[in-house]
Amino acid sequence: MKQAANKIKISPSILSANFAKLGEEVIALTEAGADYIHIDVMDGHFVPNLTIGPDVVKSIRSYSNLIFDVHLMTYNVDDLIVKFANSGADIITIHAEASTHLDRSLKLIKSLGKKAGVSLVPSSSETMLNYIIDQVDLILVMTVNPGFAAQEFILSQLSKIEKIKKLIGNRSIELEVDGGINDITAKQVISAGADTLVSGNYIFKDGPSGYLKNIAALRNIL
Repeated sequence: MKQAANKIKISPSILSANFAKLGEEVIALTEAGADYIHIDVMDGHFVPNLTIGPDVVKSIRSYSNLIFDVHLMTYNVDDLIVKFANSGADIITIHAEASTHLDRSLKLIKSLGKKAGVSLVPSSSETMLNYIIDQVDLILVMTVNPGFAAQEFILSQLSKIEKIKKLIGNRSIELEVDGGINDITAKQVISAGADTLVSGNYIFKDGPSGYLKNIAALRNIL
């Protein structure tokens, strides 16, 4: 099912940004027309990498009025949910595989006045969503194995996106995709049903002068 191009949201992943100039990068992305700022949080345990904590999110919050789309690739999510909510996150997405009590964790996000997202790694079945789908505002499908930028898109995830789109039905839930998104794979995931694209390397590849062009290219890919 194809989405209308004007409904596609772009969430640049600051994992690919220049961390020495992170505030400036956030300003540049905002001015370039991004819809969200995607913030990948990694703990070195759930995924083999460490990135940023809530203090960094708090420090860049004043640089943009865009939605901060925080993706927790971590264990011990309940403690972090509270910390990132207090630091300025607007959407908090947690992994179905990382929370023993997923239902409780999602309710915690909502209780803090934030939108709740749930993410699936490539090896996870969409059936994990069956019992919590009415509690989420966003579903994030990982099309790479999470932990590092610049990985190759996993084609088998396209059928998962299609199945999740059918599962969502008429519910008001965003279907976000993250991993290897460029001018080729964007067409594939949008055609499969995605309406929100997370992209790092493709958006950042030309430096700040290219952000406007690259964001627009993804949004208008169809």
